[in-house]
Amino acid sequence: MKLRIVPARTGLDWVKGGIFVFRRQPLAMAALFFMSMAAMSLLSLFPLIGPALALALLPSVTLAMMVASAEAMQGRFPTPDVLLVAFRTGKERLRHMLQLGALYAVGFLLVIGLSALVDGGQFALVYLGRAELTEDIVQSSSFQAAMWLSMVLYLPLSLLFWHAPGLVHWHGVPPVKSLFFSLVACVRNMGAFVVYGLGWLGVFALGGLVTSLLAGLLGGSLGAISGIMVGLAMVMATMLFGSIVFTFRDCFEPPGRSAERPDDEERPAPPRPPGGPAEHD
Repeated sequence: MKLRIVPARTGLDWVKGGIFVFRRQPLAMAALFFMSMAAMSLLSLFPLIGPALALALLPSVTLAMMVASAEAMQGRFPTPDVLLVAFRTGKERLRHMLQLGALYAVGFLLVIGLSALVDGGQFALVYLGRAELTEDIVQSSSFQAAMWLSMVLYLPLSLLFWHAPGLVHWHGVPPVKSLFFSLVACVRNMGAFVVYGLGWLGVFALGGLVTSLLAGLLGGSLGAISGIMVGLAMVMATMLFGSIVFTFRDCFEPPGRSAERPDDEERPAPPRPPGGPAEHD
């Protein structure tokens, strides 16, 4: 495995890749993302351990969307069985993905726990669905401080886990090492990731503008506006998750085939973004 350093403009190619793969298989990608979110929501309903179980599932969901994007880019229809890809590639990788999920849940809950030191846990309760979000709570300075602290702390956590599912699945890297390599890849390619983030901010802003225009045409119907907002948010989130595989493919060289790892033949390699850059070592 070898790290690649890409120019900053590659970030836009990653955004285009997520949009392109959604356009190629819109119904399949949206359905897979919806089923993933539904599974996490159902898990979160279990008393006490539900939220932690839902959080632990996120790396597997990320991997499923990466594999689905790879399937779509290679001309195949991504079927619902990709949602189980993390659990059917051998005992070792299954153990590694479970460990990765547990580490993510612990890391996220630690972030939420630290925010509780600022506002007494109000933000944590709202975020985990254990308290209702009211106007008074939103306007509270302590709540806002806890929210911003959580966002700042979540950034390094997201960098740690950004490439980790793909490294475990395609390269067979153990969980802790995958976190280290993921962080290094993101930091070394920070320019591309900044452009990538700004690109998605632009897409989301455009989505908000479209929603506003449609709201004006519909005469302010709250039901219709809410439906449009939810639908558009799902589409943009699906495109974002679909783009992760392109960041992974450009940051790491593809794994070699070997007789010791025959299951690699069953896992499609991550695709290159349409119009993406040449290889950089």
